[in-house]
Amino acid sequence: MSVEVSAETEVFGLDTDGWAITFFTARIRPTPIDDDTRQRLWAAIVALRDAGWRTSIAEMFTTTDDVSVYRAGFAHDIDFVGAFEAPTLAEAHAGIERLEKAGWDAMFETSWIVGRREFLPVHSTIGRNPDSPWAYFALWEWNDAWQAATPHERAEYDIECDEAFSSDVGSGISIAGRHRFDPASSWHHLGIWEVPDLALLDHAMGMHEKVADFKFTTSRHYIGRKHSLSDILGVHR
Repeated sequence: MSVEVSAETEVFGLDTDGWAITFFTARIRPTPIDDDTRQRLWAAIVALRDAGWRTSIAEMFTTTDDVSVYRAGFAHDIDFVGAFEAPTLAEAHAGIERLEKAGWDAMFETSWIVGRREFLPVHSTIGRNPDSPWAYFALWEWNDAWQAATPHERAEYDIECDEAFSSDVGSGISIAGRHRFDPASSWHHLGIWEVPDLALLDHAMGMHEKVADFKFTTSRHYIGRKHSLSDILGVHR
């Protein structure tokens, strides 16, 4: 199956720095975890951050020491969702192993997907809100209709979708680029949005439906509210 990526667009530019994404969804295991394990896991997370990892969605846009995920249990069958970025794919895989050995696997039942950054982040044109409390995560795969489409039809589709994305970033939403997963997952791509207000997200979905964004994809979406990972671990920073 061809999953050749779309070219850069008016909204999105190609990333050439080789950053890798570790996207995860997790449930907190019911088994109590001792304080030493919690502290050891937090130390491993801080060590990755100090080694150059981006340990929050916010850090995909700007320099920060933020370590955060998004609580999602109110709407999904997981407790939280998040994504970190590593400088390379090899470091991403090694970092996951390091976290799991430090206690992540004991504390969380996790689904990991590793891929590479494809498009650069796009700040809202009215100014990125660093305090945006919400994030929207969209996983998708290109469907049979996309496979059957001609290059011209795909190009027209990109132009139509750009209209919706332009509306998104014009409304106050910032988009953390796009990541590619198909070498390691049935999902082909991931998009992450910082969302100041859920009403903006509802309006954005209406715009994407209006331009038939979903005609060429099968997707899964997560909505979460920002939460400090240290609070979830129960450690003091």
